Order: sequence, then structure tokens, then C-alpha cells
Amino acid sequence: MTTKAQTKQFIDIAYKLNAGDPHWVQPLRSEVANLITPGKNPFFEHARVQFFLALQQGQVVGRISAHIDELALQQPPEQGMGPGTGNWGMMEATEESVMHALIRAAEQWLSDQGMIRVLAPLSLSVWEEPGLLTQGHDQSPMIMMGHHNPAYQGWIENLGYKVAKRLVTYDLPVKDGFPELINRIVASGERNKKLVIRKVDKKHFDRDAAIIMGLLNDAWSTNWGFVPMTDHEIDHAGKSLKPIVHEALIRIAELDGEPVAFMMTLPNMNEVIKDLKGSLLPFGWAKLLWWLKFPKAQSMRVPLMGVKKELHNSRLASQMAFMMIEYIRRDAVAHFGTRYAEIGWILEDNQGMVAIADAIGAKINREYLIYDKPIDSV
Repeated sequence: MTTKAQTKQFIDIAYKLNAGDPHWVQPLRSEVANLITPGKNPFFEHARVQFFLALQQGQVVGRISAHIDELALQQPPEQGMGPGTGNWGMMEATEESVMHALIRAAEQWLSDQGMIRVLAPLSLSVWEEPGLLTQGHDQSPMIMMGHHNPAYQGWIENLGYKVAKRLVTYDLPVKDGFPELINRIVASGERNKKLVIRKVDKKHFDRDAAIIMGLLNDAWSTNWGFVPMTDHEIDHAGKSLKPIVHEALIRIAELDGEPVAFMMTLPNMNEVIKDLKGSLLPFGWAKLLWWLKFPKAQSMRVPLMGVKKELHNSRLASQMAFMMIEYIRRDAVAHFGTRYAEIGWILEDNQGMVAIADAIGAKINREYLIYDKPIDSV
């Protein structure tokens, strides 16, 4: 894929193949273009990427990306990535034979680059849309989450791919509050004079964004699949998310004046862009700008939450999490008309987060699988 026309074909095929799925949310084409364009996405600064198109009788029938993240290669193998591990993602195909041809092309490219193992799908990095949706096809995805043809699971597994990790999201009704036990934990935390839960300050957005991303890199550093975000990626993420950042929905916990935890909540922009059909023209931009200025969102997503590594598995860590969740819940209901939230993704074996989700009455509503396969078994 080397020309502007091929790039357009790479983007357009997803819209064509998913047109009949009422739950697929058409992303803005400009956002997809930025994702796959060097210079627009800082992922390319530390990754080698190759895009493939599948054609039959001159017609595009599928696509896939193959990529090698140099930062992922430096991670401990026991954490999922590590030396010799490449990835593919952004796969779309009309039928199984096309999917198999695309995956084999991605595997061959990765092998030619010296990789011996595939961990997939990732589109493009673990911080964007990891995993294949395997449960929850009957509902539209939340902001920044993937949605895939249910047939893809069998097509991928038929090539010998085995599940490496299960990621889950949790659905959480928020209108009526949480169990009394949670309220008591929150009240107890409020009596701790050393602990402050504050809103982010958009007047000092760059400062708070850097604090959050610094906490994220620390809090997640031992998680399976972790790849550190670079300073440029942190800056890029902050600028990208700023239009949908609301002070009441993002909290930072400070202990003795030092930031030690955060929770980020985003209004589910998919509620408004679903009807834009991937374009801001002719009038979609006005609808989107109005929503950004006066957002009402029945649903929210909690994509990120983190506590400094030194406090992991402590009673205080859970208490701060419950406090941030409750404070954001109150403001989301009061000011945005929110009725439910989605928490995740969460690693299925992240016992701390699973325990928190269970305690507040959240239920698993979606599953994403990440697969593993040695390349030399092709």
C-alpha cells in the first residue's frame, strides 16, 4: 500500500464490509487516516508497519496491517510482548480464504523482519484497539473500542491461533448509586486528611495530562501486554482527547500532596458519530461541535485507571478507586444525564480491578481475545 488511492481503499473497505451491521459505528475517516499515516501517529516513530490489501478481479476484498513495535520488543517475555514478537491487526475480509491469505502475508512479512511469534490482533498498538471482539456483538462499541464480524473468530482460530489473553469490559448502571458498603468506604476515605481527590484543571491541561500519563506508565508497567508510552505519544494523546475531556469526569488522587492515582472517564462520543457515516460533511461537523460544547451522554467509558505501583494491593488503592468512581458517577448523572458506564478493558486476571468491578455491581458485557502463534508453525 503505497499510493493515496490505495490508502483510501484500505480505509473504505471497512465501511463496505460492515455496512450491514447495525451495531458497527463508522469511525471518522479522517481519524482512521491519521492513525495509519506516519507523521500523524507517533506510533510510527518506534514501529515498523506494513499495510496489505487483498484484491480479487481488481476489487478490494480485504485488508490487514502488520507491525513491529521496537518498544514492545524490549519488554519482558513473561509480560506478553518481548523479543521476536510482531503483531497484525485492522483485519477485514469478505470470506475465510481472504482472511487466511491476508494473515499469511502479514506473518511472512513479520518473519522476513526477523520475528518468530505473532501476538494479534492489535490495531495498531495495545493503547488503541487491542483484541478481537468475541462477545457483545449485539451492542454498539463504546468510544475507542473495536467491533468485529463474529465470523472472524473461527477464521483466525482455524489458522492455529491460540488465546493468549482475555480482555473484558464491564457494564455498570450508575443512575441509582452503589451499595451501602461502597458509600461507607468512600465516607471513610473522606475523613483521611492526607488524601485529596481533585478534578483535572483544563487551565493546566498539559500539566495534568503529563501527571496522568506518568502515573499510567508506572501503574501499568508490570501488566501483561504493557508497552510504555513515549513523551510524544503522551503529548499526542493529550491533544487528541482534550476536546472530550471534562474536568468533572477525570480525577487525580493525591496523598500528602503527591499524585498517586487517577481515573479517566470519557463521554461515549460514539452516540453522536454513529449517525455521521464516517464524515463531518456536509453538516456533521455542526452536530459534533454542538455535542462537544453541550454534551449529553447516556453512556460513559472508563478507559483508564491507575494507582502507583508502590500502592498496588493496598487497602488505600481500593479506597481511592471507589472514591474516584463515586465522585465521577455523581457528576456524570447530574450534569450529563448518564445512565450507565462501561469499565475497561480489563485483563481477566487483574484480580484487583475484577474485585472492584464486582463490588460496585458491574457485569461483563464484552470480551476481546488476543491470540498467540509461533510464526514457524505456518
